[in-house]
Amino acid sequence: MSVLESILLGIVQGITEFLPVSSSGHLSILQNIFHIETNGSMLFDIMLHLGTLVAVFVVYHKDIWKMILEALLMVRDIFVNLRLFILNRIHKTSLKYTRIVHNSYRKFVVLILVSTFPTGVLGILGKDLVELSSETLLIPGICLLITGVLLLMADHVREGRKMPREVSYPVGLIIGTAQGIATLPGLSRSGTTIAVCLLCGLDRKFAVKYSFILSIPAILGAAVLEIKDVIAEPIAPSQIGIYGIGTVFAAVVGYICIKTMLIVVRNKKFSYFSYYCFAVGLFAIAGHFLL
Repeated sequence: MSVLESILLGIVQGITEFLPVSSSGHLSILQNIFHIETNGSMLFDIMLHLGTLVAVFVVYHKDIWKMILEALLMVRDIFVNLRLFILNRIHKTSLKYTRIVHNSYRKFVVLILVSTFPTGVLGILGKDLVELSSETLLIPGICLLITGVLLLMADHVREGRKMPREVSYPVGLIIGTAQGIATLPGLSRSGTTIAVCLLCGLDRKFAVKYSFILSIPAILGAAVLEIKDVIAEPIAPSQIGIYGIGTVFAAVVGYICIKTMLIVVRNKKFSYFSYYCFAVGLFAIAGHFLL
């Protein structure tokens, strides 16, 4: 892979990871049409995703650190309650337990955990299917059309008001399932999860935050699962620096696109991305039969 190709794919990753047009679909289409060889593509793919992960941490660092702190305090309270349970059993007392989920950040932490479960299950079960789907233009093309439909629905759904306290755990499971299905190339992860959040009545700004923070465990989990395959791949030392350049571009462009996405959702401008997805999807389907 050349430096120019790395930069190109990094920019594509940064744009399409957060704008609702599917990063995996675009990378698959580019690699199928231009026959770009990444010479250790799995490592490069992981690095690109970690680059966009940095962008999420930068934009939402206050929320993320607050969630980490509350998660640690929740673990503490669980052990406190366990101690009280034992004391109540031994001494036949009725000591009052500490309420674990008593604020919005704690509820958000639990919602993220609930949503991550179906994402992880679907990610593991569908890993081979996703890899096969990336080798053709047809599946990404069809999935981009589906993404376009979801985005149109998101623009016309009734305005939601739900914040963490009002979001139920079954809704969290639905959102996580949507993210798991969106691992298919062409289905935008951000577009799919944000659309489902809006359809479930979440506040628009919170829907964006939910979607992007939910990507953190998904990306980290996928990276951990692929480490063994990365180790087995022969990668030329000269490629590591080239991969790093692409990663930096993915992070910078990703940051810009997260900020852009907040404006898009607030102003209900998903339809423009919907038309784009329809156009690229049809182009990919046509390419499948013509190339």
